[in-house]
Amino acid sequence: MNRMPLRTLACCVLVGLVTAGCAQAEAPAAQTDAPAAQSAPAPNMAGASLPDFTGIVQRNAPAVVHVEAKYNGRRREPRMQAGMPDDPQLEFFRRFFGMPMMPSPEEQEHTSLGSGFVISSDGYILTNNHVVEGADAVTVRLQDRRTLTAKVVGTDPNYDIALLKVDAKGLPSVTIGDSRALKPGQWVLAIGSPFGLDYTVTQGIVSAVGRNLGSGDQPYTSFIQTDVPINRGNSGGPLFNLQGQVVGINSQIYSNTGGYLGVAFSIPIDVAMNAVKQIKDHGYVTRGQLGVQVRGVDSDIAKALKLDNAQGAIVADVTDGSGAARAGIQPGDVILGYNGQPIRDAADLPPLVGMTKPGTRVPVEILRDGKKQTLQVTIGEMPHGKAGATGGDHPAASSGSAALGLSVRDLDEDARQQLDLPKGEGVVIADITGPVAARAGLQPGDVILRVNQQKVGSAAAFRAATRDVKPGDTILLLVRRDDVTNFVTLTVPSDK
Repeated sequence: MNRMPLRTLACCVLVGLVTAGCAQAEAPAAQTDAPAAQSAPAPNMAGASLPDFTGIVQRNAPAVVHVEAKYNGRRREPRMQAGMPDDPQLEFFRRFFGMPMMPSPEEQEHTSLGSGFVISSDGYILTNNHVVEGADAVTVRLQDRRTLTAKVVGTDPNYDIALLKVDAKGLPSVTIGDSRALKPGQWVLAIGSPFGLDYTVTQGIVSAVGRNLGSGDQPYTSFIQTDVPINRGNSGGPLFNLQGQVVGINSQIYSNTGGYLGVAFSIPIDVAMNAVKQIKDHGYVTRGQLGVQVRGVDSDIAKALKLDNAQGAIVADVTDGSGAARAGIQPGDVILGYNGQPIRDAADLPPLVGMTKPGTRVPVEILRDGKKQTLQVTIGEMPHGKAGATGGDHPAASSGSAALGLSVRDLDEDARQQLDLPKGEGVVIADITGPVAARAGLQPGDVILRVNQQKVGSAAAFRAATRDVKPGDTILLLVRRDDVTNFVTLTVPSDK
């Protein structure tokens, strides 16, 4: 497959890329869901032989389905994926589909395939949202060769979950396991339809748990990373443990070819079933909201704050009226723990908060001025959208810092009102004048709120705060761009 720079494959089928074909269904007829509920005993790993997966496959394959999504019109172009590695040799393929042997152009433009599995005998089926997103019609094919029309009951793009329903009774179903009990090194296996080859079984081990893949469009999911061979068409299929229980939904791969390169990611089944319950109850998925913008504590921030180690999530902004604001969390606080769970990086926080039921009161451990304290925060509900404000571009007095490579000017009242900033806080970058600010990604129009935790509300205040900067120093800036506030470190090169 040709490389698509920093893109995900949309759930459409693109000409010349990937599409769906007929899967072969030669396994026995569907069974009742009673056998599927049986658990296979864990093989004895004390010996030299590998575990035998045949019992797991025989009991659970009838509950795995082939999902086909059809579109009346041409699919939209793939969306860009934020937070992806900027590496010419590595592309993040979030979505993968089956591939037929000889697809026609019409099929390529109007069909996509994936996998799924029956979670209850009355016809509820789980798959990925990206497999069926925007489809005009969805069908599922069972192992006994029956093809059934599926209704999309509900979806959640952030968790990449879709709940389907077919009009059938007595279907074989899987047994749901506990993904929280998974540990690196445990055996797991997948059943799905890679390249349209139905009921393909692959196995491997859990490589890591709680894997966060950056900001992207799934910041609320901590994935299960495995070395199970996963390819296009496995999307939405189940990941089993040795007890024959589903512990994940196969969803993503890292690849520079579009095929499996040894790294695959699955959505934890606990996350998926939480979404299923909410979709069934009220048609959509709610998430908790803490009310902060955070970034990870890297070595530069740790140096600037004189921290012993670079871990935690430093608060860049606190939303007015949020649970965090009411609890007293402030910009510059370093979040070390949430509801008893350690926070080692900023990416650890959103999945934990998102899974918290709105209205729940949770302890949040912070570090402020070198001292640890625990605040009780009542979690709010994540809104479906939010708006931001940007500063205007009005002439004003400017001041420069040759060492930092930027010049700033005062904010006028219109810009300050748009940004909802009080007097005495904020200066706007007028120009990037040197490599230090340029390497940090700063741009004209960015608003600097603080310098080393000190508020700056004028060009003169900024000049005073940066007057003593010298080669080798690291400066911590709190910067707002549009509606996002973040910490940025600037390290002045040493003369040596």
